[in-house]
Amino acid sequence: MRSQTIEVVTGSRERVHDITSECESFVRSCGGDGLLHVFVPHATAGIALVELGSGSDDDLLTALKDLLPADDRWKHAHGSRGHGRSHVMPAFVPPYATVPVLSGRLALGTWQSIAVVDLNIDNRERQVRLSFLSD
Repeated sequence: MRSQTIEVVTGSRERVHDITSECESFVRSCGGDGLLHVFVPHATAGIALVELGSGSDDDLLTALKDLLPADDRWKHAHGSRGHGRSHVMPAFVPPYATVPVLSGRLALGTWQSIAVVDLNIDNRERQVRLSFLSD
């Protein structure tokens, strides 16, 4: 298995950050067929396979705001207002995804991208572990 970590700066706002190109570069360097496993080792971020750039990323953030409001209901209450929801979000947007790789290329659907979903405005930098398991 080959593995590497990439750094992602998500900034000071809720964000869906596209990492597809970094994933493509990694699997291209690995070559062959296998599986790409993408993992964000943070308790407040997730990995989504989603269409980006057509409004779906904003729709995802809106849905998460509706489902997990940034208010004072959360028992996990340190950090910015509503921070506890960031700790619940990975139950809905898990911290990992696995994508087939064929001949060194991601086997994503036409409109699928790989993105880090981050609601935690208190942590601006994320690490993402890319692992390639060849057949």
